[in-house]
Amino acid sequence: MESPTPSSAPPAVADPSTRTDRGAGFDVAAIRAHFPALARQQDGRPVVFLDGPGGSQVPGAVVEAVSRYLSDTNANAGGAFVTSQESDLIVAQAHAAAADLLGAASPDEVKFGPNMTTLTLGLSRAIGATLRPGDEIVITRLDHEADRGPWQLAARDAGAVIREVDFDPQTCTLRLDGPDGLGGLLGPRTRLVAVGYASNAVGTINPVAEIVRRAHAVGALAFVDAVHYAPHGLIDVQALGADFLACSAYKFFGPHVGLLWGRLELLHSLPAYKVRPAHDRWETGTPNHEGLAGTSAAVDYLAELGRSLGAGGLARRPAIERAMASVVDWEAGLSARFLEGVSGIAGLRLWGSVDPARSRERTPTFALRLEGWAPRALAEELGRRGIFVWDGDFYATALIERLGLAERGGVVRAGFAHYTTSEEVDRLLDELRDLAAQAPGSGGAASGR
Repeated sequence: MESPTPSSAPPAVADPSTRTDRGAGFDVAAIRAHFPALARQQDGRPVVFLDGPGGSQVPGAVVEAVSRYLSDTNANAGGAFVTSQESDLIVAQAHAAAADLLGAASPDEVKFGPNMTTLTLGLSRAIGATLRPGDEIVITRLDHEADRGPWQLAARDAGAVIREVDFDPQTCTLRLDGPDGLGGLLGPRTRLVAVGYASNAVGTINPVAEIVRRAHAVGALAFVDAVHYAPHGLIDVQALGADFLACSAYKFFGPHVGLLWGRLELLHSLPAYKVRPAHDRWETGTPNHEGLAGTSAAVDYLAELGRSLGAGGLARRPAIERAMASVVDWEAGLSARFLEGVSGIAGLRLWGSVDPARSRERTPTFALRLEGWAPRALAEELGRRGIFVWDGDFYATALIERLGLAERGGVVRAGFAHYTTSEEVDRLLDELRDLAAQAPGSGGAASGR
């Protein structure tokens, strides 16, 4: 499935023998040079992009691929002329690239759309058409609403029943057993289990393979929302054994495009909703061709990263495997550094796993509140200081409600990526310490309450 023309040059890396830190051989400075946005400054200082869970920055190769498509190859599909034929090739290459990213057996198993939400709504409508009154769909309270709402709507229309897996509010981990856990909710009427690979709000990585196994044990289909996980770990749909998986390219360093993977026999058999001339049962209109060109470039960027880290000469999939192994190592080190540093900040609370020794079991995404600061005010103040974070519920609405924070502005979310540096983590910690000192009762002047 290798693209004949890789879209990015390999990031330069340091000699691994000269590196002693965690993530040896991972030259983050050289990697950052591929991302034009990271050069942005505010008030004479570099800004710190910790907004990746809402959308990552992109390498220059992605920008160039999108621009090159629009300037050189912009045409609709199926034409009897060269630019249309070149455009068709770019679309085919995007399917092959996405198949390599996800570990799919065939590019035909990958479908593109505007975003994960729209693709999931389409899939839920198709699956909903097969449901009968009394059938059951299992969702979780930990997930993004894009992995909850579509299934709730499908169940409503079919007269089916929604059952919700609860989570431990202390650790923000799903309950697998007990009456409100997965085991207590699965049964002979379960038709689908929908679960997130990782929480976009608190960073929890769910035991997806085990959840899929349990779903299949009762004869149910399994859908995985991998939007948040995709930039932080390797996805292997065949190893997971899931039936469907969705993610978004703009979370893994690409443009605003959604991806849906499904087992081919299911994609062919479900009653998909489409217009009569549609060339594909799931890609129901003209695709975002320039976005697909950029998606290929994003996947090729990851492959070239892996080759530069010792996987030189390998095909795209094994090179991606090498890249993501190094990404996990690097981000785990950043997470441990943050968790160790944040533990001493008075008035700061984190949700999710807080053990630095277990940083590899979560994504580097942190939900926090600081005493004396409303989440929006804290995000605004950090923004003024050149640190970009999110606040609110991030469409993880059920999770924030379960934590009792919906009426209090939710949380502040800081997310690291593989282009985040240790110095940026320290800068965030320094600013949080300074702002904690301004909170009521600290002896400083509070602001933004």
